[in-house]
Amino acid sequence: MPTNGPDTIFREGLSEGKINIQKCTDCNRHIFFPRVHCPHCYASSLEWHEATGKGIVYSTTVVHRKPERGGDYNVALIDLSEGVRMMSRVEGIAPAEVSIGMPVIAFVGDVDGAPGVLFKPSEPMKELGNE
Repeated sequence: MPTNGPDTIFREGLSEGKINIQKCTDCNRHIFFPRVHCPHCYASSLEWHEATGKGIVYSTTVVHRKPERGGDYNVALIDLSEGVRMMSRVEGIAPAEVSIGMPVIAFVGDVDGAPGVLFKPSEPMKELGNE
């Protein structure tokens, strides 16, 4: 089994605290999930670039769990400024407070004991009555 494939390279970056995504040098588009060929033009000339981490919540839902199983959490689709979409979750606020259109910033955090891409709100949330 190859150990230097695109997914391995992506995960190695995460272990170094970097969120890297690929960019096709033929059509100049970023891609995510890591691949060996561009899904837009099918070229194999892909380079790795560190993502800005800036994104917007495209979609979100709350997964309800009993408190003894870890409690509720959100699952969100995030559109990164590079034009790719990632599935992740937004940390640092209550799951039900994550909203479509919310600006977020990515960071590398712990996901089930391994480094993974997580997000947090990039602007302070306004307190009710303090607008």
